[in-house]
Amino acid sequence: MDEPANRCLLARFAGPDVPDWLRRWLDAGLAGVVLFAGNITDGQQCRSLVRQLRSHNPEAIVAVDEEGGIVTRLEARTGSSYPGNAALGAVDDVQLTRLVAGGIGAMLARDGITLNFAPVADVAINPGNPVIGVRSFGADPDQVAAHTTAFVTGVQAHRVAACAKHFPGHGRTGEDSHLTLPSMPVSLADMTATDLVPFRAAISAGVKAVMTAHVSFPAVDAGPATLSRRWLTDVLRGDFGFGGVIVTDALDMAGVGDPEAGAVTALNAGADLLCLPADRLSQRRVADSVAAAARSGALGRDRLAQAAARVRALASWSRARDASRGAPPEAPGSAGLAAGVEAARRALRIEGIGAPLPHPPYVIDAGGRMNPQLQDRAVSLLDMVRERMPGTDGVKLDEPGAASLDRWLHAAAGRPLVLAVRDAHQRHWQRELLRRVLAARPDAVVVGTGTDYDRPLAGAVYVGTLGASRVSLAAAADLLAGAGQRQAGRAEAARHPGGPAVQ
Repeated sequence: MDEPANRCLLARFAGPDVPDWLRRWLDAGLAGVVLFAGNITDGQQCRSLVRQLRSHNPEAIVAVDEEGGIVTRLEARTGSSYPGNAALGAVDDVQLTRLVAGGIGAMLARDGITLNFAPVADVAINPGNPVIGVRSFGADPDQVAAHTTAFVTGVQAHRVAACAKHFPGHGRTGEDSHLTLPSMPVSLADMTATDLVPFRAAISAGVKAVMTAHVSFPAVDAGPATLSRRWLTDVLRGDFGFGGVIVTDALDMAGVGDPEAGAVTALNAGADLLCLPADRLSQRRVADSVAAAARSGALGRDRLAQAAARVRALASWSRARDASRGAPPEAPGSAGLAAGVEAARRALRIEGIGAPLPHPPYVIDAGGRMNPQLQDRAVSLLDMVRERMPGTDGVKLDEPGAASLDRWLHAAAGRPLVLAVRDAHQRHWQRELLRRVLAARPDAVVVGTGTDYDRPLAGAVYVGTLGASRVSLAAAADLLAGAGQRQAGRAEAARHPGGPAVQ
């Protein structure tokens, strides 16, 4: 296959070992790979894996989604040491966000990662959004822009390229582009005043990459933005002046349609780097489609060479940190880790709790439910409370368990009851669980591990974490156990008594 086409592709593979087919592809000039949780067992293994990849292509880009919060690859087995964007936006301290992002950047640099698919720059316009939620800094475009800038600055201080996503915005959708093509009836003028504000800010801050959204905005262009020359070339390149790498979201998501045709269309539209489908056969088909289009002229050679040159420039920028080959790997600084703990604690929304729980509780934990589309592997509040309060008992729920509720309530008799939920405003079974538990135990402590839109559904005693990362759940568990308890809730509780309205 022609080398210019290779240099525009990011492959995926399963497991912790580099397969032979990928080694050969890297030898042929493949741009790089995207690592997921299944590729990483620990930091030492990750560093060894990256070294193997680069032994076949020294310029290989190694990318991950390390957003903090519920989306983590390097810490998928333990939960993230850093809260997600919703918690950072709630605290609204841009210096703290910069420190948190710096901690993430240092962790990635230590393990040899080139490109981080973060921050999420989407404005949380739609409370019913099924895929953004706590991954957004908030609903105010200027606030999201300020924290997006801080995050970009913090990550890139460690020569790890940040990638603002999902351009031109996924925050107002009510559907998940992993599963379908969302279509939003909104004008470019309205988007310029809202959705696009954080992306302009990221570009002004020098962000090295921007990831596209598989979302259609018919008032601007009919198809998904990923495949739209109007969005990528006219708006992002022309109007916004972005000169970095445009990366597509994964081409096997339903929102893009046929990945083979979509790959060629995306490159012609102005994309530079394609996130290939997950399975090897689909990756090969996409690669062959791009090569065939280049040979036939359906994909211009100049366009392909331009894209490859941008990818090479990104790789060279990141590899500048490796100039001192003998230097020890960079470790996440204590300032970044401490900032993560501080942000998680300051983000807590605390209502109706003036003292720690008097006894080990019974915990009904439906607050760590995995999202398979995001590879969300949040740790358990139940386990966190058990660590701090021996004698704690409880149950973890991924799915409706109403048939066993009477048994759980019986087990909780005579002891404090904690009910953790996550975005119950979007899930009927969790709303029903809340209703039945509070009818039987109005004294139950409700812990919301998703957005603030669950607050109106809860009772008088509420703790909101704005995310299910390890550090955010630990902050809630510390509060319940009395370790480092904060007597006053975060400022949002005072500014917005009763929480946002459910829509």
